Amino acid sequence: MADNTSVAVLGTGIMGAAMARNLCRAGLDVRVWNRTRSKAERLAGAGARVAGTPGEAVEGADVIITMLYDGAAALDAMTAAAPSLSAGTVWLQSTTAGTEGLLPLAALARQNGLVFVDAPVLGTKAPAENGQLTVLAAGPGSVRDDLAPVLDAVGSRTVWVADDGSTGAATRLKLVCNSWVLALTHGTAEALALAAGLGVDPASFLDAVGGGSLDCGYLHLKAQAILTEDYTPSFSVTTAAKDARLIVEAGRAAGVRLDVAAAGGERFRRAGAQGHGDDDMAASYFASFEAREPHP
Repeated sequence: MADNTSVAVLGTGIMGAAMARNLCRAGLDVRVWNRTRSKAERLAGAGARVAGTPGEAVEGADVIITMLYDGAAALDAMTAAAPSLSAGTVWLQSTTAGTEGLLPLAALARQNGLVFVDAPVLGTKAPAENGQLTVLAAGPGSVRDDLAPVLDAVGSRTVWVADDGSTGAATRLKLVCNSWVLALTHGTAEALALAAGLGVDPASFLDAVGGGSLDCGYLHLKAQAILTEDYTPSFSVTTAAKDARLIVEAGRAAGVRLDVAAAGGERFRRAGAQGHGDDDMAASYFASFEAREPHP
Protein backbone atom coordinates (compact mmCIF):
# COMPACT_ATOMS: atom_id res chain seq x y z
CA MET A 1 0.00 0.00 0.00
CA ALA A 2 1.17 3.50 -0.76
CA ASP A 3 1.50 6.30 1.77
CA ASN A 4 -1.89 7.64 0.66
CA THR A 5 -3.71 4.49 1.75
CA SER A 6 -7.41 4.73 1.04
CA VAL A 7 -9.71 3.44 3.78
CA ALA A 8 -13.48 2.94 3.51
CA VAL A 9 -15.30 2.95 6.84
CA LEU A 10 -18.76 1.39 6.70
CA GLY A 11 -20.67 2.30 9.86
CA THR A 12 -20.16 5.64 11.60
CA GLY A 13 -21.87 5.17 14.95
CA ILE A 14 -20.03 5.86 18.21
CA MET A 15 -17.10 3.58 17.41
CA GLY A 16 -16.91 3.88 13.64
CA ALA A 17 -17.03 7.67 13.69
CA ALA A 18 -14.21 7.86 16.21
CA MET A 19 -12.10 5.45 14.19
CA ALA A 20 -12.73 7.42 10.99
CA ARG A 21 -11.68 10.69 12.64
CA ASN A 22 -8.42 9.15 13.81
CA LEU A 23 -7.75 7.76 10.35
CA CYS A 24 -8.25 11.27 8.96
CA ARG A 25 -5.88 12.71 11.57
CA ALA A 26 -3.28 10.17 10.49
CA GLY A 27 -3.46 11.60 6.97
CA LEU A 28 -5.12 8.64 5.30
CA ASP A 29 -7.64 8.99 2.49
CA VAL A 30 -10.92 8.19 4.26
CA ARG A 31 -14.36 7.54 2.77
CA VAL A 32 -17.32 6.97 5.07
CA TRP A 33 -20.78 5.51 4.69
CA ASN A 34 -23.61 5.07 7.14
CA ARG A 35 -27.20 3.94 6.65
CA THR A 36 -28.28 7.22 8.29
CA ARG A 37 -26.33 9.60 6.06
CA SER A 38 -26.37 12.47 8.56
CA LYS A 39 -24.12 10.48 10.90
CA ALA A 40 -21.54 10.14 8.13
CA GLU A 41 -21.82 13.77 7.10
CA ARG A 42 -20.57 14.85 10.54
CA LEU A 43 -17.17 13.50 9.50
CA ALA A 44 -16.81 15.72 6.44
CA GLY A 45 -15.27 18.45 8.59
CA ALA A 46 -12.59 16.01 9.73
CA GLY A 47 -11.58 15.42 6.12
CA ALA A 48 -13.56 12.28 5.27
CA ARG A 49 -15.38 11.93 1.97
CA VAL A 50 -19.02 10.99 2.46
CA ALA A 51 -20.36 8.23 0.22
CA GLY A 52 -24.00 7.73 -0.62
CA THR A 53 -23.76 3.94 -0.89
CA PRO A 54 -21.48 1.18 0.38
CA GLY A 55 -20.36 0.59 -3.18
CA GLU A 56 -19.31 4.20 -3.61
CA ALA A 57 -17.35 4.04 -0.37
CA VAL A 58 -15.38 0.88 -1.17
CA GLU A 59 -14.61 1.52 -4.83
CA GLY A 60 -10.84 1.66 -5.19
CA ALA A 61 -10.23 1.42 -1.45
CA ASP A 62 -7.12 -0.34 -0.18
CA VAL A 63 -8.74 -1.23 3.14
CA ILE A 64 -12.38 -1.61 4.15
CA ILE A 65 -13.41 -1.38 7.80
CA THR A 66 -16.86 -2.55 8.83
CA MET A 67 -18.01 -1.30 12.24
CA LEU A 68 -21.75 -1.91 12.26
CA TYR A 69 -24.37 -3.06 14.76
CA ASP A 70 -24.10 -6.80 14.10
CA GLY A 71 -23.08 -9.43 11.59
CA ALA A 72 -26.31 -9.12 9.61
CA ALA A 73 -25.78 -5.38 9.14
CA ALA A 74 -22.17 -5.93 8.04
CA LEU A 75 -23.29 -8.62 5.59
CA ASP A 76 -25.99 -6.37 4.13
CA ALA A 77 -23.55 -3.49 3.63
CA MET A 78 -20.84 -5.61 2.04
CA THR A 79 -23.31 -7.47 -0.15
CA ALA A 80 -24.54 -4.12 -1.43
CA ALA A 81 -20.93 -3.11 -2.03
CA ALA A 82 -20.02 -6.35 -3.82
CA PRO A 83 -20.16 -5.01 -7.42
CA SER A 84 -17.58 -2.38 -6.48
CA LEU A 85 -15.18 -4.64 -4.58
CA SER A 86 -11.73 -5.41 -5.98
CA ALA A 87 -9.87 -8.65 -5.43
CA GLY A 88 -6.97 -8.23 -3.03
CA THR A 89 -8.60 -5.48 -0.99
CA VAL A 90 -8.12 -5.96 2.75
CA TRP A 91 -11.33 -6.19 4.77
CA LEU A 92 -10.91 -5.38 8.47
CA GLN A 93 -14.12 -6.78 9.92
CA SER A 94 -14.51 -5.02 13.29
CA THR A 95 -18.22 -5.52 13.90
CA THR A 96 -18.97 -7.76 16.89
CA ALA A 97 -20.67 -10.42 14.80
CA GLY A 98 -20.42 -13.51 17.00
CA THR A 99 -19.12 -16.89 15.94
CA GLU A 100 -22.08 -17.79 13.73
CA GLY A 101 -22.43 -14.29 12.32
CA LEU A 102 -18.82 -14.29 11.16
CA LEU A 103 -19.23 -17.31 8.88
CA PRO A 104 -21.18 -15.63 6.06
CA LEU A 105 -18.86 -12.63 6.22
CA ALA A 106 -15.80 -14.81 5.68
CA ALA A 107 -17.64 -16.60 2.86
CA LEU A 108 -18.45 -13.29 1.17
CA ALA A 109 -14.79 -12.29 1.41
CA ARG A 110 -13.73 -15.54 -0.28
CA GLN A 111 -16.31 -15.08 -3.04
CA ASN A 112 -14.94 -11.63 -3.84
CA GLY A 113 -11.24 -12.38 -3.42
CA LEU A 114 -10.84 -10.11 -0.40
CA VAL A 115 -8.14 -10.52 2.24
CA PHE A 116 -10.27 -11.13 5.31
CA VAL A 117 -8.99 -9.91 8.68
CA ASP A 118 -11.16 -10.69 11.70
CA ALA A 119 -10.49 -7.55 13.77
CA PRO A 120 -12.92 -6.73 16.59
CA VAL A 121 -11.78 -4.12 19.09
CA LEU A 122 -11.71 -3.73 22.85
CA GLY A 123 -12.72 -0.32 24.17
CA THR A 124 -15.65 2.04 24.17
CA LYS A 125 -16.23 5.68 23.20
CA ALA A 126 -13.37 7.44 24.99
CA PRO A 127 -10.64 4.95 23.97
CA ALA A 128 -11.98 5.00 20.41
CA GLU A 129 -11.89 8.80 20.28
CA ASN A 130 -8.34 8.83 21.68
CA GLY A 131 -7.04 6.14 19.33
CA GLN A 132 -6.47 3.86 22.30
CA LEU A 133 -8.45 0.80 21.26
CA THR A 134 -6.97 -2.68 21.48
CA VAL A 135 -7.44 -4.45 18.16
CA LEU A 136 -7.82 -8.22 18.32
CA ALA A 137 -6.78 -9.45 14.91
CA ALA A 138 -6.59 -12.63 12.90
CA GLY A 139 -5.29 -12.51 9.35
CA PRO A 140 -2.35 -13.36 7.10
CA GLY A 141 1.09 -12.13 8.05
CA SER A 142 1.59 -10.81 4.51
CA VAL A 143 -0.67 -7.81 5.12
CA ARG A 144 0.29 -6.91 8.68
CA ASP A 145 3.04 -4.42 7.87
CA ASP A 146 0.87 -2.69 5.28
CA LEU A 147 -1.99 -2.47 7.77
CA ALA A 148 0.17 -0.87 10.46
CA PRO A 149 -0.74 2.76 9.56
CA VAL A 150 -4.44 1.90 9.79
CA LEU A 151 -4.19 -0.11 12.99
CA ASP A 152 -1.88 2.41 14.63
CA ALA A 153 -4.34 5.20 13.87
CA VAL A 154 -7.28 3.54 15.61
CA GLY A 155 -5.58 1.64 18.42
CA SER A 156 -2.70 1.67 20.84
CA ARG A 157 -2.15 -2.07 20.56
CA THR A 158 -2.87 -4.86 18.09
CA VAL A 159 -2.97 -8.44 19.34
CA TRP A 160 -2.53 -10.89 16.46
CA VAL A 161 -4.01 -14.24 17.43
CA ALA A 162 -4.14 -16.24 14.19
CA ASP A 163 -3.09 -16.20 10.53
CA ASP A 164 -6.56 -16.95 9.13
CA GLY A 165 -9.41 -14.53 9.80
CA SER A 166 -12.04 -17.02 8.70
CA THR A 167 -11.37 -19.21 11.75
CA GLY A 168 -12.97 -16.57 13.99
CA ALA A 169 -10.09 -16.70 16.48
CA ALA A 170 -10.23 -12.95 17.16
CA THR A 171 -14.01 -12.97 17.41
CA ARG A 172 -13.91 -15.79 19.96
CA LEU A 173 -11.39 -13.84 22.04
CA LYS A 174 -13.59 -10.75 21.79
CA LEU A 175 -16.59 -12.68 23.16
CA VAL A 176 -14.53 -13.92 26.11
CA CYS A 177 -13.34 -10.37 26.86
CA ASN A 178 -16.85 -8.95 26.51
CA SER A 179 -18.23 -11.58 28.88
CA TRP A 180 -15.90 -10.16 31.53
CA VAL A 181 -16.81 -6.54 30.72
CA LEU A 182 -20.53 -7.25 31.00
CA ALA A 183 -20.07 -9.20 34.24
CA LEU A 184 -18.22 -6.23 35.76
CA THR A 185 -20.91 -3.85 34.55
CA HIS A 186 -23.73 -5.85 36.13
CA GLY A 187 -21.72 -6.46 39.30
CA THR A 188 -21.23 -2.73 39.75
CA ALA A 189 -24.89 -1.98 38.99
CA GLU A 190 -26.21 -4.63 41.37
CA ALA A 191 -23.87 -3.66 44.22
CA LEU A 192 -25.01 -0.03 44.01
CA ALA A 193 -28.65 -1.07 43.69
CA LEU A 194 -28.31 -3.23 46.81
CA ALA A 195 -26.66 -0.30 48.61
CA ALA A 196 -29.64 1.88 47.69
CA GLY A 197 -32.08 -0.75 48.88
CA LEU A 198 -30.28 -1.29 52.19
CA GLY A 199 -29.61 2.38 52.86
CA VAL A 200 -25.84 1.99 52.55
CA ASP A 201 -23.80 4.98 51.43
CA PRO A 202 -22.27 3.87 48.10
CA ALA A 203 -19.13 5.83 48.97
CA SER A 204 -18.65 3.47 51.91
CA PHE A 205 -18.74 0.48 49.56
CA LEU A 206 -16.21 2.03 47.18
CA ASP A 207 -13.98 2.97 50.10
CA ALA A 208 -14.19 -0.51 51.61
CA VAL A 209 -12.91 -2.21 48.44
CA GLY A 210 -10.62 0.62 47.37
CA GLY A 211 -6.99 -0.25 46.83
CA GLY A 212 -7.49 -3.95 47.51
CA SER A 213 -7.75 -7.03 45.35
CA LEU A 214 -11.49 -6.38 44.82
CA ASP A 215 -10.90 -2.91 43.40
CA CYS A 216 -10.58 -2.00 39.72
CA GLY A 217 -10.75 1.12 37.59
CA TYR A 218 -13.80 -0.10 35.70
CA LEU A 219 -15.79 -0.35 38.96
CA HIS A 220 -15.21 3.34 39.62
CA LEU A 221 -15.93 4.30 36.00
CA LYS A 222 -19.38 2.70 35.96
CA ALA A 223 -20.11 3.64 39.57
CA GLN A 224 -19.46 7.27 38.67
CA ALA A 225 -21.95 7.06 35.81
CA ILE A 226 -24.62 5.66 38.14
CA LEU A 227 -23.92 8.03 41.05
CA THR A 228 -23.96 11.13 38.84
CA GLU A 229 -26.85 9.83 36.71
CA ASP A 230 -24.78 10.42 33.59
CA TYR A 231 -25.79 7.68 31.18
CA THR A 232 -24.28 9.26 28.10
CA PRO A 233 -23.60 6.14 26.08
CA SER A 234 -20.08 4.87 25.59
CA PHE A 235 -21.68 1.47 24.93
CA SER A 236 -25.46 1.32 24.86
CA VAL A 237 -27.80 -1.05 26.67
CA THR A 238 -29.22 -2.23 23.33
CA THR A 239 -25.80 -3.09 21.93
CA ALA A 240 -24.72 -4.74 25.17
CA ALA A 241 -27.86 -6.89 25.10
CA LYS A 242 -26.94 -8.00 21.59
CA ASP A 243 -23.43 -8.90 22.70
CA ALA A 244 -24.77 -10.81 25.71
CA ARG A 245 -26.93 -12.86 23.36
CA LEU A 246 -23.94 -13.64 21.11
CA ILE A 247 -21.89 -14.70 24.14
CA VAL A 248 -24.60 -17.05 25.41
CA GLU A 249 -25.14 -18.50 21.94
CA ALA A 250 -21.42 -19.13 21.45
CA GLY A 251 -21.20 -20.80 24.83
CA ARG A 252 -24.21 -23.00 24.12
CA ALA A 253 -22.71 -24.09 20.79
CA ALA A 254 -19.50 -25.01 22.60
CA GLY A 255 -21.34 -26.93 25.32
CA VAL A 256 -20.66 -24.25 27.94
CA ARG A 257 -23.48 -23.00 30.17
CA LEU A 258 -23.18 -19.27 30.89
CA ASP A 259 -25.72 -18.50 33.60
CA VAL A 260 -24.27 -15.09 34.53
CA ALA A 261 -24.16 -13.89 30.92
CA ALA A 262 -27.74 -15.08 30.36
CA ALA A 263 -28.96 -13.30 33.50
CA GLY A 264 -27.08 -10.20 32.43
CA GLY A 265 -28.80 -10.27 29.07
CA GLU A 266 -32.13 -10.34 30.90
CA ARG A 267 -31.07 -7.31 32.95
CA PHE A 268 -30.31 -5.39 29.77
CA ARG A 269 -33.68 -6.44 28.34
CA ARG A 270 -35.48 -5.08 31.41
CA ALA A 271 -33.50 -1.85 31.36
CA GLY A 272 -34.33 -1.42 27.68
CA ALA A 273 -38.02 -2.04 28.37
CA GLN A 274 -37.85 0.73 30.98
CA GLY A 275 -36.70 3.15 28.28
CA HIS A 276 -32.93 2.93 28.76
CA GLY A 277 -32.01 1.20 25.50
CA ASP A 278 -29.99 4.14 24.20
CA ASP A 279 -28.35 4.84 27.57
CA ASP A 280 -24.94 3.58 28.61
CA MET A 281 -24.93 -0.02 29.75
CA ALA A 282 -24.39 1.17 33.33
CA ALA A 283 -28.18 1.62 33.17
CA SER A 284 -28.30 -2.08 34.06
CA TYR A 285 -28.75 -0.46 37.48
CA PHE A 286 -32.41 0.24 36.75
CA ALA A 287 -33.13 -3.43 36.08
CA SER A 288 -32.89 -3.99 39.85
CA PHE A 289 -36.10 -2.05 40.46
CA GLU A 290 -39.62 -2.65 39.25
CA ALA A 291 -41.28 0.70 38.67
CA ARG A 292 -39.02 3.22 40.28
CA GLU A 293 -35.59 4.56 39.53
CA PRO A 294 -34.01 5.42 42.88
CA HIS A 295 -30.72 7.22 42.99
CA PRO A 296 -28.15 5.47 45.16
